[in-house]
Amino acid sequence: MQKLIITFFGLALLFVISMGSVDKPIILVDENASVADLLEKLGDTPQPHKPNMKLPGVSIENGRSIIFDGISKNAEGKTMSRQSKHFLCTSCHNMVKEDPDLSVADPQARLEYAEANNLPFLQGTALYGVVNRTSFYNGDYDKKYGDLVKNARNNLRGAIDLCAVECSQGRTLEDWEMESILAYLWTIDLKVKDLSLNEDELVLVNAAANNHGDKSVAINVLKSNYLQASPATFTTPPDDRTKGYGLKGDANNGKIIYEHSCLHCHIKGRYAFFSLDDSKYSFKFLNRHMDRYTPYSVYQVGRYGTYPLNGKRSYMPHYTKEKMTDQQMEDLRVYIEGMAISR
Repeated sequence: MQKLIITFFGLALLFVISMGSVDKPIILVDENASVADLLEKLGDTPQPHKPNMKLPGVSIENGRSIIFDGISKNAEGKTMSRQSKHFLCTSCHNMVKEDPDLSVADPQARLEYAEANNLPFLQGTALYGVVNRTSFYNGDYDKKYGDLVKNARNNLRGAIDLCAVECSQGRTLEDWEMESILAYLWTIDLKVKDLSLNEDELVLVNAAANNHGDKSVAINVLKSNYLQASPATFTTPPDDRTKGYGLKGDANNGKIIYEHSCLHCHIKGRYAFFSLDDSKYSFKFLNRHMDRYTPYSVYQVGRYGTYPLNGKRSYMPHYTKEKMTDQQMEDLRVYIEGMAISR
């Protein structure tokens, strides 16, 4: 009853403010409106990583090309060397929304969303909406990158630079390439429709946007509907790899993980020297190494990843707790075991 009363009040308020006046009609917030633009309209501090479009060579197309193809063209039209010989941004990051609810980090909800939308289930957070965030390489990433995180945690340009050189094992970006990447990322910023705003929140935001409500409250409502930073907690393989984490695995869930995660990088050696497919040989090989301390153990690489080596710079990033749970690791194990036996 209380929720019904609140909703009725909200709809009534929306009707009142939408009447407006003849001289100054009320404009409702469009679902395709930029969240960042709306926040600025409400008086929030603008994000510090807007691109400098005045630099020669800067363009949205160059940014898109670097992200999806690893290449760009300078102001004279000359094609630059590949940013990385080993990876693309899309190796580890989705470029579209990957979470049904952007306000929580829920690996299982993300996996189900990935299956429903035919997306890879990746180690890195989606770059869709990254320009809306205020912090990067969060949580335990300083354990991996040390002081390099200092220039990246509160600086998107620093985060992109760290990713380009360390994560992608590539060259440093030119200034105009950096600004081009930002220019493209601003085309995939969060829109109002991406947020899980309920009716009352929409009414409140609409009212504030039309100077009929508390703008600071509206800002908080908008920001509460998406994470300002992607959490990252490093975790370890089970103490006894023969027993695993002691959780009952779900083979159907494991199949989704294998197809949307493992095969994304390893099918025909797409981003890795180690190739996997849907054959019995792949499953038997993985099953044989499951409880071992080798780079072919799902537990080992899932929680520790691998590291670049001289002459073999391509490596595997690990999954944090927020990207793959212990339960999901067990689901993957059960699926691999079952496929190794049945085929």
